[in-house]
Amino acid sequence: MTAILTTVVLLVLWQLWVACGSISPRVLSSPSQIVESTVDSWSTLLPATFITAYEGIFGFIIAAIVGIALGIAMFYWRSVHDAAYPLLAIAQTVPLITIAPLFIIWFGFEPIGKVVITAVFAIFPITVQTYRGMMAVPRFYEDVALTCGATPWWTLWHVTLRVASRQIFSGMRISAAYVFSTAATAEYLGARNGLGIWLQAAFNSFRTPLIFSATLVIAVLTAILLGLISVIERLSIGSCDE
Repeated sequence: MTAILTTVVLLVLWQLWVACGSISPRVLSSPSQIVESTVDSWSTLLPATFITAYEGIFGFIIAAIVGIALGIAMFYWRSVHDAAYPLLAIAQTVPLITIAPLFIIWFGFEPIGKVVITAVFAIFPITVQTYRGMMAVPRFYEDVALTCGATPWWTLWHVTLRVASRQIFSGMRISAAYVFSTAATAEYLGARNGLGIWLQAAFNSFRTPLIFSATLVIAVLTAILLGLISVIERLSIGSCDE
């Protein structure tokens, strides 16, 4: 409730600041102008939103699957950890603008290239948090399960990963926070459609409200994905607690 009240107050102050002429609407559009522009341009904004949502969601799914699998491999095999961790860390330090042209050469302007870019930049937090979460599980948990006749695979799924699930979901939330912005940035650097192209067109025509419209859509997509992750986390941890 406090967050909602704070947001409303900030929006009101923002609206009054622009309305009173303290700043040009070309520099900073008011919330009412942003909403009006979003509604007026919805017929073209919606298809662009679908493209970016597709790229972000599938990139995130790939990152989650590969990241968890790689985190497990790093936990069980030290050689995998020593080989993969430095490469993952280096991948996070490379600016998107330097590798996006390569993905355009390899995949063209199709969405699949943006899916791969999104997955590459989203995999690191999931992998690291999976590995750290499994490392934090007390060793005797596994020993008790194995002593009672459980198979290694059963122990991995029902003991180790369940206990480490909070940190795994933490890594997924970190990745989810920027998958759509990564996809939109990759589109901005080269694509046929998407919110990145929308932003580029809005910037080239100096239509400030439309820039905020795309930003708002990305924020909403991110909030929805974070909400879904939270729901899945509650359900899985709840079943674990039971």
